Amino acid sequence: MVNITHKSNTLRVAVASGTIRVSKPETIEAIKNRKVPKGDVFEFSRAAGLLACKKTYEVVPDCHPLPIEFASIIFDIIELTIKITVEVQTVYKTGVEVEAMHGVMITALTIYDMLKPIDSHIQITDIQLNEKKGGKTDMNYAYPSKLPVAVVICSDRISKGEAEDMSGAVIAEILEKFQLTIDTQTVIPDEIEIIQQEAKKLIAAGYQLILFTGGTGLSVRDVTPEAIRPLLDKEVPGIMETARSYGQQRTPYAMLSRGIAGFAGDSLLITLPGSPKGVAETMQAIFPQVLHIFSVKKGATH
Repeated sequence: MVNITHKSNTLRVAVASGTIRVSKPETIEAIKNRKVPKGDVFEFSRAAGLLACKKTYEVVPDCHPLPIEFASIIFDIIELTIKITVEVQTVYKTGVEVEAMHGVMITALTIYDMLKPIDSHIQITDIQLNEKKGGKTDMNYAYPSKLPVAVVICSDRISKGEAEDMSGAVIAEILEKFQLTIDTQTVIPDEIEIIQQEAKKLIAAGYQLILFTGGTGLSVRDVTPEAIRPLLDKEVPGIMETARSYGQQRTPYAMLSRGIAGFAGDSLLITLPGSPKGVAETMQAIFPQVLHIFSVKKGATH
């Protein structure tokens, strides 16, 4: 199965459809008048289709178990055809396209089974996905075409050469997935004045995204939030609220992070944890959706 543990929950919607074609008008009349010997075709097949949506992961090996929070099955009779439309919704980490199509297939197969005693020439055709919403495909528009990015590693030990930086490489790898590269990277000690000087220099140089890693914890030398907060014109608390919520689902210590984020002029400053694992989880929590902030700040609408 594909690993989806790094993904965040979003509203996922999928709509699929399929067609049943019968061979004679009498079959359609039997359905409408509820004269099919095996019972009410639409009610039986709807129940089967709803169950199929919920049980998809049990028969399709790579599908994840997920909560089906809404499902509907609609039938439209057009001459000798019955169109089946299935809509499925969930708030989860992965989409429900297969669930919707599985619902169509089992609904259609149930109809076939119920009608075969009275019609020996029934066809199931055109099972397809009509629409999907949610996940990263809905956020492609949010990627800026070009964004000057700077990374600042705040660490006494790394600045003294006593330890090797690994978080910078993690940041670069994640940014690359969104066609972003680090234009400049520096290492500085955990000193409020030095952090502020570096931040002001990068802001003045026009870097729109400035990522600080390190110094967001609770030790005496963790001072990055204290250094950055006075520089912000407009704090964006939801960024780090999202990161802490995401992290708390993975470790009980995420609540101890004091990271902050906000704008200083046209520059978005984000303070990340110092550990590679903490950096990765924080960036997984907020990227790529945080990039939409640049369109919002310019007043763009979609």
